[in-house]
This record gives sequence, C-alpha cells and structure tokens, in this order.
Amino acid sequence: MKRILVTGSVGQIGSELTMALRKRYGNDNVVAGGRKTAPSPELRDSGPFEVCDCVDIDVVRRVVKKHEVGTIYHLAAILSAVAEAKPNLAWDVNINGLYNVLEIARENNCAVFVPSSIGAFGPTTPLDNTPQDTIQRPNTMYGVTKVAGELLCDYYYKRFDVDCRGVRYPGIISNVTLPGGGTTDYAVEIYYEAIKNKKYTCNLKAGTFLDMMYMPDAIKGAIDLMEAEPAKLKHLNAFNVTAMSFDPEMIAAEIKKHIPEFTMDYKVDPVKQGIADSWPNNMDDSAAREEWGWSPEYDLPRMTEDMIAVLSEKLK
Repeated sequence: MKRILVTGSVGQIGSELTMALRKRYGNDNVVAGGRKTAPSPELRDSGPFEVCDCVDIDVVRRVVKKHEVGTIYHLAAILSAVAEAKPNLAWDVNINGLYNVLEIARENNCAVFVPSSIGAFGPTTPLDNTPQDTIQRPNTMYGVTKVAGELLCDYYYKRFDVDCRGVRYPGIISNVTLPGGGTTDYAVEIYYEAIKNKKYTCNLKAGTFLDMMYMPDAIKGAIDLMEAEPAKLKHLNAFNVTAMSFDPEMIAAEIKKHIPEFTMDYKVDPVKQGIADSWPNNMDDSAAREEWGWSPEYDLPRMTEDMIAVLSEKLK
C-alpha cells in the first residue's frame, strides 16, 4: 500500500491519530511529520518520523516523494485562542500550509483529510441544531482560516479532482496529549485539576454550551470518513460531527459524582468567552450519519468515567 503522512503528528489529535493509523495499517506505513525535532519516544520509535513544516512546500514535497505517500492527514494548525494572539502566524500555517499540502496532493495524486472546526461558524449562524449547510461568517482569525480552508478543499476537488475530505470537529477531549491553545481547552484541563487539586477555575462562564467529543471518537471519525465509499458522499468535505454538548456546570457536576470534594469557580477570559459565544451550542450531524455512518460511542458520563480512571493512574 502507499504510505500515509500525518502532519502535525505531535499535536493533540495528531499524536493519537498517528498511533491509531499505525495500529491499523502497520507502523512502517504511517509517517509522522512535525515541526518538533523531539517527538515522544512512542511516536519516534514506532515508525518513521520526519521534521516536516507544512509552510515549507519543498520539505513536504520531499517527504511525500521519499516515502511514496498516497494519503495525507493534515493536522498541522494554529488553534483558536493562539490564532487571535498571533493572526499572521495563524494565516501562514492554516492557509499557506494547507495550500502547500493540497498542491502536493494534486502533483502526487494523494487523498487528503483536513479537519475544519465549529470555529468555521459565527454569531449569525443558528446556534442550536446548526445545519450542515448554513451561513458561515466567523469573527475570529481561526474561523476565517477554517472557512477559507473548507472552500480551498472544495476547489481542489472540483478543479483538480483531489480527494479531499474533512469534518468540523467540536472541542476534543483527550487523556493523552494536552491541548494547545483552543477555546475548549477547559474541558480537558478541568479533569487534570480535579484529580490533582480537587478544584478548578474555569475561564468560560456558566451556561456556555459547546459541542465536544472524546478523542477515541475523533480518531474513529477521521479514519471512517477516509475509508468511506466516495460514491456515498454528497458533501465530501467539512461534515458536522459531534458527540455531546455541555456547559462548565454540567461537566463539573459529572466530575463530582467521582470526586465529591471537587469545586469550581470562575475567572472568565474575555477573549475565549467571546470566541465561545460565537460558536454553536450544538450541531446537526445528520449528514455525516447518513452519508458515512458516523456514530460516536462516548457521551459525557462514559467519557468522564474513562478520563478519571486513566488520569488517576497517569498522575500518581
């Protein structure tokens, strides 16, 4: 088989997706690519690793040709909160990096997976049961890059027949790799603080509902979409996917079932709160369910039970 390249393989999603792909397709068939020269030992030792900065098209082209890559999972990105602080960097990585990957995919007949985000929506988008096809006018640099990325992927499919698929991820919760500057990071941090300190200060206000997903479902969704029969896909790119929607009070209440002494207070970050307020409360993911069988396995109670069990052992 032709090999798979994962850009952003040292990030929150990329690090776990790479290992899942190696388990599924064989260690030698999945190339981990990242800007960091010192990935985790597991990532480095289980299969090929290449220093691969997506904004350097010549480097990415060399890696693709060297390893005879046929599919690229393009995970390299600057996330929402960091993107607001560094908009020039966000544009360079999220748009110029994506353009480079799509150009190389066109040259080498590669399929591409590109995650979009709930950040592709904005304050004028319907917040509840957000449709698959709806108005997208985000007011953040992250959101602007995600909408532009969706359109760029559509263009490369229609103009050059590049098989470019993707999902709009909600907040992703992981017990392996910490997040890196997203608005939904609190939903990961809260578990660590609950176990370590029995308390947490939340930077989003009570009543802020956001779509979320546990990492195993995020990984499963990416792989399932890339393995789906093309003829069944009406949208191909930027599918709404979600597993649960909750606010800070709900996740805190679920944690208290396992750690009764846990307490939470608030110190709202106005930048993150403004971003969160522009995003959907919950998305309609019926198109993904109908077209390629999307079906998440984790809800808030099951995820919380697993997070606490794994992290309690990890943080001993």
